[in-house]
Amino acid sequence: MADDAFIEHRPLLFTIAYEMLGSAADAEDVLQESYLRWSVVDPAAVGHPRAYLVRVVTRQALNHLRTVRARREEYPGTWLPEPIRTAPEVADDAILAESVSMAMMLVLETLNPTERAVFVLHDVFGYTHGEIAASIGKAEVTVRQIAHRARRHVHARRRRFEPESDATRGIVQRFLLAATTGEVQALMDLLAPDVVQISDGGGKVVAARRPVTGRDDVARFVVGVARTSITATTHIEHATYNGMPAALCRTGGELDWLLAFEIHHGRITGLYAMRNPDKLHRADAVRPLDRGVPQPWKP
Repeated sequence: MADDAFIEHRPLLFTIAYEMLGSAADAEDVLQESYLRWSVVDPAAVGHPRAYLVRVVTRQALNHLRTVRARREEYPGTWLPEPIRTAPEVADDAILAESVSMAMMLVLETLNPTERAVFVLHDVFGYTHGEIAASIGKAEVTVRQIAHRARRHVHARRRRFEPESDATRGIVQRFLLAATTGEVQALMDLLAPDVVQISDGGGKVVAARRPVTGRDDVARFVVGVARTSITATTHIEHATYNGMPAALCRTGGELDWLLAFEIHHGRITGLYAMRNPDKLHRADAVRPLDRGVPQPWKP
């Protein structure tokens, strides 16, 4: 049945769309558009439903990405990907965990739409240059050139991090304790010298409009934010977002902010604070992710 095939492959299709768009809401829109196209196709005429659906989703995501890029260039303050709550098993797949991390998603934002599609499909999902060429309507030799250019760009900018584990959760716990008690030195001991803190308020709530860099400045910034935002009704809980350890802050039962931690060699190298309410109202939903196993792209 057509519905059964779409449901079966939905985690893979969502993962592809999300990695191409950096937005769960946009990814869901792409899946809806793709389903409508799939619903009018005769399943009996499709030899490999998953390959066919991946092609449809790729094309829809490319079209969508070209549309939203202009809006992101006018985004108030710093743009961050919409965080997605991920199951702990994501950490078991190193490629998947890195590919959906905040740092990698920001690197992918610096690629043009075609470069992003080629890199994601080839380096993350393992599709061949020929299969990708058939999907995006370019010659295979052109796709090879795009893949080489995109990979060189990504590798020059990628940041290493450790997926969530008992060790990283311990570091997060110590960070939160130091932040809420105002222990600047304790915070500095947990931060890497070149740590970067990035906030996304979307122009709708108060948030730092530029990244804060360096251990001293980040530690003092964190303590200042904690002092003004944490009240008697504040509840902080641990979670996993984008394959990374994270903390959720609820005030009066409402999700106020989400903080994802990038940790490498036992030190926090990146803090990603989401405050934009448009990107938080779906934050509690766990998103099943899947890289799948590529199949031939035959209709």
